[in-house]
Amino acid sequence: MAKIIIVYHSKSGNTEKMAFAVAEGAKQVESVEVTVKKANQTSLEDLLNADGIIMGSPTYYGQMSAKLKALIDESVRIHGKLEGKVGAAFTSSGGTASGAETTLLSMVQAMLVHGMIVQGRASDKHYGAAAVGCPDEKALESCKALGKKVANLVVKLKMQ
Repeated sequence: MAKIIIVYHSKSGNTEKMAFAVAEGAKQVESVEVTVKKANQTSLEDLLNADGIIMGSPTYYGQMSAKLKALIDESVRIHGKLEGKVGAAFTSSGGTASGAETTLLSMVQAMLVHGMIVQGRASDKHYGAAAVGCPDEKALESCKALGKKVANLVVKLKMQ
């Protein structure tokens, strides 16, 4: 059984809605167990036990939130042990051109430093799923697609 953890921080509830949509997409793939946890309730052991880690944060000044960053900062204690795990990111922002891409890249950058395999997308929203404000149906579909894409990759890599 492949394990995916979706770690998020949400103050307004927008990123939380996205997290559960990502989970819904991941659960569409057979042989995948999905856990959704708030960043401040996620342990390093949770990250170590997962085959895929999907992180979500609101966009704060073009960066991830401090609560998610605190978990990433703590992960220095397990540096090198997340190598080869699949990662992806999602964010909600207050408007267009308000830092969503740089927020996604801040999460992806941390994953790459850990040696993780980052799932991108060629068609649209290349760095991860993003929404402006409360996620509409299109944004939630993008989240579901991200979750499913990551789950498929996790299963494919685990079978090798």
